[in-house]
Amino acid sequence: MDISSGEDSDISESEMEEYEDKSYDKLKNGKHTIKVSEETYTCPYCPKKKKRNYLYKELLQHASSVGNSISGKRSAREKANHLGLVKYLEKDLMAVGSSSKPAAQEDPLSGCDHDEKIVWPWTGIVVNIRTRRSEDGRSVGESGSKLRDELIRRGFNPIRVQPLWNYRGHSGTAVVEFRKDWPGLHNALSFEKAYEADHHGKKDWGANNDVKYGLYAWVARAADYKSNSIIGEHLRKTSDLKTISEMMEEEARKQDRLVSNLTNIIETKNKHIKEMEARCSETSKSLEVLMEEKDNLLQAYNEEIKKIQLSAREHFQRIFNDHEKLKSQLESHKKDLELRGVELEKREALNDSERKKLAEELDENAVQNSALQLAALEQKRADENVMKLAEDQKRQKEELHNRIIQLEKQLDQKQALELEIEQLRGSLNVIRHMGDEDDIEVLKKMEASLKELREKEGELEDLEALNQTLIVRERKSNDELQEARKELINGLKEISSRAQIGVKRMGEIDPKPFLEGMKRRYNEELAEERASELCSLWEEYLKDPDWHPFKCIKLEGEEEYQEVIDDEDEKLRDLKDEMGNEVYKAVTSAIREINEYNPSGRYIISELWNYGEGRKATLQEGVIFLLKLWNTAKRKRGMI
Repeated sequence: MDISSGEDSDISESEMEEYEDKSYDKLKNGKHTIKVSEETYTCPYCPKKKKRNYLYKELLQHASSVGNSISGKRSAREKANHLGLVKYLEKDLMAVGSSSKPAAQEDPLSGCDHDEKIVWPWTGIVVNIRTRRSEDGRSVGESGSKLRDELIRRGFNPIRVQPLWNYRGHSGTAVVEFRKDWPGLHNALSFEKAYEADHHGKKDWGANNDVKYGLYAWVARAADYKSNSIIGEHLRKTSDLKTISEMMEEEARKQDRLVSNLTNIIETKNKHIKEMEARCSETSKSLEVLMEEKDNLLQAYNEEIKKIQLSAREHFQRIFNDHEKLKSQLESHKKDLELRGVELEKREALNDSERKKLAEELDENAVQNSALQLAALEQKRADENVMKLAEDQKRQKEELHNRIIQLEKQLDQKQALELEIEQLRGSLNVIRHMGDEDDIEVLKKMEASLKELREKEGELEDLEALNQTLIVRERKSNDELQEARKELINGLKEISSRAQIGVKRMGEIDPKPFLEGMKRRYNEELAEERASELCSLWEEYLKDPDWHPFKCIKLEGEEEYQEVIDDEDEKLRDLKDEMGNEVYKAVTSAIREINEYNPSGRYIISELWNYGEGRKATLQEGVIFLLKLWNTAKRKRGMI
């Protein structure tokens, strides 16, 4: 059982797994004896320990506790030996260990003070959990699930392990929740005894030692429940104090109520059974009566069938006799028909000439009918042509009438205009004859002004026509430029480049600040998932047309109002408080872009962008950049 002196030197942490396999092979080959009797075992690696004999489950707990210990007192070789022992117990001695039923079925309440107040639901306390400082100064530690899995593997079967947190982060303590029944209490007490056996119980934790390594654990009792620590606060919120006697009395009361309820149910079921038996007997009697009636009916049916078969046979015989009589009558009728056929053949020869005449008359009638039908079709076509000509003539008359009315209106307008011109000329002549030389000069100036006015009006009409032509050309050019801009944007989307000119998705939220914010709270994998979810949520907020986080302010020295981000908006304020200023800037920047480039649709659009100057790029800049890319690619092909 002793370990050889050649193995006194310790091993490194990296060699533990290899040494664990060697230790397992030695145990499997029988180099170390661990079985003392049918139910007791010993640890070959702890010869100096006071307690030498264990039950199977106790030895498994001891080996798991030492092998997974984080205490600095345990050497790497000692941990590896005990882990090899765990592997040997689980793989090779599982069947033997599972046969020790008296130990597994011992009374969980033996050795317990029934009047001692214990926290219920049964709860364990774990302290001295290793923590570390995160970047934000808060303490963080391992999750409770890892410690829970370790305790399950050691056979304590906890439901949940919940680390306790305060304003500084992880407090270094945790509570272990067990099942609420008696097996749960047994697991909790086994959990406490295992740590006490390893000198990591409550008394060891309270001892005035300088440095403590590893986890210390015990079952929560009244002192822990009433303490002013974070453990006491948690226990008072989630648990209660009860004695084992109270639990047994309460369980007895529940069991009595259950027995009473089950007794009532059994009595009710018995009544129902008696009623069903009575009904069953009545049904059996009625079935016997029905079976007798059925037999009588079946006998009567068989007799009736025999009578029907006999009458059917007689009826068939009568039909056969009648058939023979009809057959003889048909033979005589057949002979009469043959004689009549001979006579008809003679008459048919006489009627052939008459039939030929009738056929010729029918052919002539058919020719006449076809001619009449053709004539009717021609008449119908002629009628349709006449109707079309009438409609065309009517339409032409209406158009001619409208044209005459229009010409009359134009003639009236022309005559009115000529009359007005003649009146103006007459008035000018009257002024010319009646006025002196000064008046004549005035009239000349008037005529010159009128002439110049007419010329200006003609030039104005020419300019208006030219302006309309230019407007049409400008619209056409703008449409072509917009199409060219769209094609340029689509082309640059496919070019992966970090140049000065490129395509920017206006209104798209930058996910990097979200990822950096989540990394400060979670691990990398969970941070990416949470950051993606939060970023997608805010993209949906941006698409909401009912959300408009802007306000109008009047700048100093200006009369116009300017639209800016509303810092008092509830969503933006909560985002800034929760995620920080960088995430807030990323969201507000996307909101401004949406409001500027697509306020009506509120969805992301692509835009030609000058990254060097941080503004919208012109079409000329995009074309110049594209030509540079083309020339570069052309030179590369020439070099190849």
